[in-house]
Amino acid sequence: MTKNQGKLIAFSGPAGAGKSTVLRELFKQCPLPLEMSVSATTRSPRPGEQDGVDYHFLTPQEFDRRRSAGDFLECFEVFGLGYWYGTLLSEVTPRLESGKWVVLEVDVDGTMAVLEHFPGAITIFIRPPSLEEVERRLRRRGTETEEVIRRRLEVARREMKLASRYQHQVTNDEVDRAVREICDILNPSDPNSAHGV
Repeated sequence: MTKNQGKLIAFSGPAGAGKSTVLRELFKQCPLPLEMSVSATTRSPRPGEQDGVDYHFLTPQEFDRRRSAGDFLECFEVFGLGYWYGTLLSEVTPRLESGKWVVLEVDVDGTMAVLEHFPGAITIFIRPPSLEEVERRLRRRGTETEEVIRRRLEVARREMKLASRYQHQVTNDEVDRAVREICDILNPSDPNSAHGV
């Protein structure tokens, strides 16, 4: 590992925990050289989503070809709906080698797969204040069917039981407070700790 090797940070948390909002603010407020890894998926783009920005949108055939070729750091079928999501190694390895801190937003299974390849990765589980709050946030989105909401809540219960596998757990009861806590985890007061040395 070179002196300026970057770090890999895996964030997980149930749907409705507010991961995307917390990460968006983290990128604004944290002084580290953070870069978001763009995941690949076989689902269709939602209105306003851009290929290569929000996700790499792949056909099921292309995703399967790249999975067979070993191009993914981790990939799983999510929610049993036939959609695949994954992290391409090409999103991660070059950035780490250039000293960037690469942020992954992955589920619990994805994090466990990441740790097999990068045992030194920093793992952070973003907890919602409660499962009731998860359900409220999912319903407020208005983007999913009742069946999908029920499945997401089932997955949320399972994931929260596995949160103890993570090095750090942060409760997103208030976005700015959660972001400050994560910044402190990644960039402790010891100045030498902030540069991966």
